[in-house]
Amino acid sequence: MSEPARGGAAGPEPSCRSAERALQALAFDAIGNRYSAAFPAKSGQLAAGRLLLDELEPGARVLDIGCGTGDPTVRQLAAGGLRVTAVDLSDGMLALARPGVPTGAAHQPQFHRIDLDDLGTERAATAWGLPALGPAGAGSFAAATAFFSLILLPQQEIKVALGRIRTLLRPGGLLALGLVEADLDDYPMSFLGQQIRLSGFLREELTEVLAQAGFTVSVLNGRPYAPACTALPPEEQLFLHCRRTP
Repeated sequence: MSEPARGGAAGPEPSCRSAERALQALAFDAIGNRYSAAFPAKSGQLAAGRLLLDELEPGARVLDIGCGTGDPTVRQLAAGGLRVTAVDLSDGMLALARPGVPTGAAHQPQFHRIDLDDLGTERAATAWGLPALGPAGAGSFAAATAFFSLILLPQQEIKVALGRIRTLLRPGGLLALGLVEADLDDYPMSFLGQQIRLSGFLREELTEVLAQAGFTVSVLNGRPYAPACTALPPEEQLFLHCRRTP
């Protein structure tokens, strides 16, 4: 196993990607609730959330990376008694997510705006004012979720991001991951009327990428999915339940 993909690995300079990432965020601001309308069935994501709830103690801290509208993961995990920190780069998505929190949740989720590229780095504190999501927060989360958010990064940056996410997890911490199975790297496409760039891996390569980042995969479920929006093609969704290696 190679070490370079783990936390602290070098990635592109922030200035090289910040403009493009800002455009991605604006695209999702514009998409808003149309995302949930296009992908209404979330059985795979809910099943992945239940695996976390089955393993985690009440009040455990979970980082939801790319929370979007908060449906279903923030709501599911908060309703299950977990302490959820939800992050996204899109102001529009965060505005949709905040009102959807279950009022009876024992722990109200916290919502923060941050570029997932900056999680686990000094920029979490210096650029976003969130030191708990940088090196100072190493080992502080029992689990992390990233459902269809890492696919907005190029393949190499996905590898780097996984290593940085690992540093935020406690030893043995869990990672619930959702991606589209595809051999794509920073591929430009039209998505719900907006131009975005997507990446993906085939499942065999993805499990190796996770191993190199310091995770073991205990569950991998592939599910065919047909979006409700007929302009979007059918896809194979992958849901993985992973554990941080020591």
